[in-house]
Amino acid sequence: MEEFAALLDALVYTTSRNRKLALIAAYLRAAPDPDRGWALAALTDGLDFPAVKSSTIRNLMMERVDPVLWALSRDFVGDTAETASLLWPEPESAEPQPGLSLAEVVERLSALTRATAPRELPVLFDRMDAKGRYALIKLATGGMRVGVSARLAKTAFAQAFDVAVEEVEEYWHALAPPYAELFAWGADGGPAPDLAGAPRFRPFMLAHPLEETEVDLADYAAEWKWDGIRVQLVRAGGETRVYSRSGDDISATFPELLDVLPFDAVLDGELLVRGSAQGGEAGGAASFNALQQRLGRKTVSKAMLRDYPAFVRLYDVLLLEGHDWREAPWKSRRATLEALMPRLPASHFDLSALVEAPDFAALAAIRDTARDEAIEGLMLKHRDSPYVAGRKVALWYKWKRDPLLVDCVVMYAQRGSGKRSSFYSDYRFGCWDGDPDAGAELLPVGKAYSGFTDAELKKLDQFVRQNTLNKFGPVREVARALVFEVAFDSVHTSKRHKSGLAMRFPRIHRIRWDKPAHEADRLENLRALIKD
Repeated sequence: MEEFAALLDALVYTTSRNRKLALIAAYLRAAPDPDRGWALAALTDGLDFPAVKSSTIRNLMMERVDPVLWALSRDFVGDTAETASLLWPEPESAEPQPGLSLAEVVERLSALTRATAPRELPVLFDRMDAKGRYALIKLATGGMRVGVSARLAKTAFAQAFDVAVEEVEEYWHALAPPYAELFAWGADGGPAPDLAGAPRFRPFMLAHPLEETEVDLADYAAEWKWDGIRVQLVRAGGETRVYSRSGDDISATFPELLDVLPFDAVLDGELLVRGSAQGGEAGGAASFNALQQRLGRKTVSKAMLRDYPAFVRLYDVLLLEGHDWREAPWKSRRATLEALMPRLPASHFDLSALVEAPDFAALAAIRDTARDEAIEGLMLKHRDSPYVAGRKVALWYKWKRDPLLVDCVVMYAQRGSGKRSSFYSDYRFGCWDGDPDAGAELLPVGKAYSGFTDAELKKLDQFVRQNTLNKFGPVREVARALVFEVAFDSVHTSKRHKSGLAMRFPRIHRIRWDKPAHEADRLENLRALIKD
């Protein structure tokens, strides 16, 4: 556990991607099994200890530390784990206790219940120093927030043992922590994990954003980029699984897709839903707002299945009945997919249509209509491109529609996480519900934490501190004096927000230090952008 705590401490204090890779790779080479497997799972949010929540830690601290001191310290530090690890009272007994391995800690955390956690956690805390407690709390509550993505962790594994990251991804999602088979293969030179007959995830092929450079449409095919979630439908060994872009198994959320693929295959597509306004199975896709009604649900009601039935708009075929198509050119895979469509039920599958245009200018004109079609933009795919994991230059491009822009007034701010934990970097903003000069109310419409430079962040943080009106825990209400020009992809009606509206992918496009708050946009401007 000491080695894992040292790793986390080092990761927190470095922003260099290469340095993070080197730190993780060195740990994976030095740590024994199964500690390194549990560490890998922890860094990629692959562990869950339901008996321990942030509230559990908070309650333990409130029993041992003055509540006012805890609140002030937590607010200043901005991170529960760091605050608790530093404020935890040292045990009365000074007798040294033997250290615990990471595997032993995982075993103890797994055995906890809501009833036993308040009694057992302090025993573990008393056996550790501040770094160990920090690592333990991060491990127990999840969400490491040390700047390590799943992709970075896989890359570190590949670098540690000199194997291809694409191969690591091939096996990763089919194995469970602590990944004994993965380490036996990568670290010890053993045979590759035997996953024959198992429905498993394959890494997605991704696209580069299309910049100013035009492409020759003789070499590229154009296709709509639909506004859903990218999924992989896999059938093998008599089982079907649905995987998200990150490799998460989301099959339970979409049970209607688990018995409709009649043959072994790995298919790439966009998961969408049909709303009642689209005429059920006979109609097209509903908005992303409708799809959100299904996302993240552990159980799906009959009403939800009826009102928002899911289907997959297919983009590509990776494997089909024992044949691997990934090395074949796109044009061959597309022909195979088109020939496959009659074998698939139209109720749950359709084919993403190609977009024909005589030249690039004409295609740009077609793209300008994309918003009315409830899609994100266009995809440009080289006709001879194989299906390769990750982003490869000049193979696939995404040409997203231009964002919508609206001027909003900053209403609330909250500290960020990780290296931003000392700055107010998360902002909620709103639009006027009528004429502000006539006393109209400002209602929140979105939240963003990206789109500004480090220098701008410091200036924004200073503004929040100098213009705070009220404090609500970690949230600060600020004077209605700062305008953001907010970019977003679409806006939808929402019963969860007082304004009745919710933005999709809002981000700060520009800070309007020059614009008076009363000149910001009104809700009616946003409502006019809603597309049914």
